[in-house]
Amino acid sequence: MKNRERLKGLIAATFTPMLANGEVNYDEIGNYARYIEKTGINGVFVCGTTGESTSLTTSERKQILSTWVKEAKGAFKIIAHVGSNCQREAMELASHAQTCGADGIAAIAPSFFKPATVTDLVQFFKPIAASAGNLPFYYYNMPAMTGVNLAVDQFLLEGKKHIPTLAGTKFTHNNLMEMGVCLALNDGEFEVLHGYDEILITGLAMGAVAGVGSTYNYIPSVYQGIIEAMQNNDVEKARILQMRSIQVVEIIIKYGGGVRGGKAIMNLTGIKCGDCRPPISPFSEEEYAMLTNDLNNIHFFK
Repeated sequence: MKNRERLKGLIAATFTPMLANGEVNYDEIGNYARYIEKTGINGVFVCGTTGESTSLTTSERKQILSTWVKEAKGAFKIIAHVGSNCQREAMELASHAQTCGADGIAAIAPSFFKPATVTDLVQFFKPIAASAGNLPFYYYNMPAMTGVNLAVDQFLLEGKKHIPTLAGTKFTHNNLMEMGVCLALNDGEFEVLHGYDEILITGLAMGAVAGVGSTYNYIPSVYQGIIEAMQNNDVEKARILQMRSIQVVEIIIKYGGGVRGGKAIMNLTGIKCGDCRPPISPFSEEEYAMLTNDLNNIHFFK
């Protein structure tokens, strides 16, 4: 932890490739990893929301992560999402992440029996982080998915007292005031990983230097351009590129959101991700034709 590098740039939230029978397609992860390396993306966030973590078994999540570590060959960072409604399952996943060579771990708040206070959340995460005591730990904050909307800045301050490896938060929320407070805590002690692709420009303006997102997988040059433009104080160029991102996100929403629609786009770009697991419905041939047409209309493939 002492010589740990803070995350920067784009961290792609990876999809979990599936075969037609619904089994995980581990063989495709190698092609996926080589694709990520070519894009210049700085890292991947494995088995998160985009990766359908709650639809996977513990054994599958372990093997998916191990395969990513093996195929990445150190070319980019690997952050393992180990979150679960079951604390002991999350501890097992965290221990495995450290053993297999991940660069960090993250965990979303439990969403069935929910923590009522910041203290409850800290105590839930404490043994999970300790199970991978040599890796940085990130709190994956996503109130829209979990229904847990506790003050993240208070969690970071209180959490650091009990979780020595607490590095920061994956901030998937549009409360930019709260994001700003988190970024300023203790003179920037904590990493705040921006989590909403369609408003990356705002996170960068607030001071974030890294983001985790699903659309980074298939339009990385757009987001790399946004980061570069903001670094050069070319806000107008950054706005144009952000609107390009918004066009793509609007299409994804039309087809069921980032996991379902995004997975279909990955299939169209040549990475065989297959369909999502139930209860998310499979993509029909008619939908693929419509999606391709919508993407052509915004010149996506060019």
